[in-house]
Amino acid sequence: MRPYPSRRVLRWTPATVAALAALTVGSVLPMSSAAASTTAPVARAISPGTRFFVPPPSSGAPQQVVALLKGHDLKDAALITEMETIPRAVWFTSGTQAQVQQQVRQTMVEAAIERAEPVLVAYDIPGRDCAQYSAGGALNESAYESWIDGFASGIGNSKAVVILEPDALGNMPSGCGLSSSVYPFTDAERIAEIQYAVSALEADPGVSVYLDGTHSAWQSVGTITQRLLEANVQQAQGFYLNVSNYQADPNLIDYGTWISDCIAMVTDPSNAFYNNPSACASQYYPATESDFSTWGLTTAWYAQNMGGAVAATHFVIDTSRNGDGPNGMQQYANAPYNQPASVTATLASGNWCNPPASGLGLKPTASTGVPLLDAYLWVKTPGESDGQCDAAGGVRAWDYTAYTQPGWPTDAASQALFDPLWGVDDPAAGAWFPQEALQLAQEASPSLP
Repeated sequence: MRPYPSRRVLRWTPATVAALAALTVGSVLPMSSAAASTTAPVARAISPGTRFFVPPPSSGAPQQVVALLKGHDLKDAALITEMETIPRAVWFTSGTQAQVQQQVRQTMVEAAIERAEPVLVAYDIPGRDCAQYSAGGALNESAYESWIDGFASGIGNSKAVVILEPDALGNMPSGCGLSSSVYPFTDAERIAEIQYAVSALEADPGVSVYLDGTHSAWQSVGTITQRLLEANVQQAQGFYLNVSNYQADPNLIDYGTWISDCIAMVTDPSNAFYNNPSACASQYYPATESDFSTWGLTTAWYAQNMGGAVAATHFVIDTSRNGDGPNGMQQYANAPYNQPASVTATLASGNWCNPPASGLGLKPTASTGVPLLDAYLWVKTPGESDGQCDAAGGVRAWDYTAYTQPGWPTDAASQALFDPLWGVDDPAAGAWFPQEALQLAQEASPSLP
């Protein structure tokens, strides 16, 4: 059994900081097109008093604590230590059926020792992430079904929250813009894979499965509602929002509520919008996505059009990195950076990828005060890189004639792989990013003790 920190005994002292740093931690790899209008059993709902699992420290965190201690930076070492004692999800991203079964079972044993409920992320769908930063996944539908069988078997009859395939419904294969010769995956296969996973995982009455609901600055309410229904969200506990993103909680709560409203309306035969998700109001109309003061217009639209439909599809929100909300990148238009509008526009469109000026959000809890919101969770592992965010990948741009620093690259090839927002070449997706980890802890909102 791998050692892990106890939330009840860890304190901000140099001794406990050093103890965490000394830990040696093994790795855990990070039916019909319109479902029947049934809802998940109430028994599957996450109890408001749920105690979520704290996994062993993230790979790279103990080493960072050691480095900070060696530099006599006790305050920041304590911040990283505290961050690592907060519940967060465990990701499973590859392996054979037998391997993922063993890995999930190991996590379930560790959670049982803590008397806590784990949050598990299944992330192995074929063609995941449009073959970009987090490319990979099972080879085909058959291989994926076997992998899911192993995942489900590893949970056994225990309780767990499952975050099923982040971005799988947001990034459908048809939207990836890739030739079938290099990306032979289809939307029909994607939906069938999610349907199979829902069926396999929901066979355990202790498992609460949530599907990809994207986030409030991405897919429209109608679009994601259509995909969720095709994927059998009504046979799951619900959907999740904001995984690995930075959108603000008020926006996400409205967005999630509207999705649940839309699901209720379009599955109610007596409603005027029955079987017509594309007609559902969203963050784009009548509201304006970039102006939260207009979002009441969309809320009012649902109040006027729900009729007898009753929203019953629940959701959870990833608050691991949204304490400061999304970074609009407009500061780089000002001195000393003086970047042109074309650069700041590119930076803003890529603000999902290792953005600076971000902080940890609300700590995980199932006591949300919002009827349909089951929990705030830390799904993305704070401190792990989103990928090598650079100009070559299309998420960075920079005018080096307007601003540079000593030691920054001067040739085009090196600049294409450089992240000027951090002043380094970013680590690969899933690798520990010390600078980002520390800033998340320092800028946490609410602040860490």
